[in-house]
Amino acid sequence: MKDRDITILKKVVQYTDEINGTIERFELDYSKFKDDYIAKNAISMCILQIGELAGKLTDEFKAKYNKMPWRDIVAIRNRAAHAYESVDMEMLWQTVINRIPELKSYCEEILGGEI
Repeated sequence: MKDRDITILKKVVQYTDEINGTIERFELDYSKFKDDYIAKNAISMCILQIGELAGKLTDEFKAKYNKMPWRDIVAIRNRAAHAYESVDMEMLWQTVINRIPELKSYCEEILGGEI
């Protein structure tokens, strides 16, 4: 794995931690999330950053570590960046609750074997 991919994965883990920190700080559930624009914007920015980073992973990395839908992660970023007002907040919340922990775990698993 290239150093670039390692650096990207570390940043992805950092953003997943920031999402979790935001959830804890604001004691969020879906009801609070959808109504709190500060928390919503903070989490959305982390999602944007994760998607941006996923798009910079090397093709070799994505081919080898294909248990995560890297293309879908980039697509969520693009949707949030270019059509934020039409993003389904319930779908975004479900992504945050269900998929972000999986992403963090997978990245940490990969990093554990590489560093």
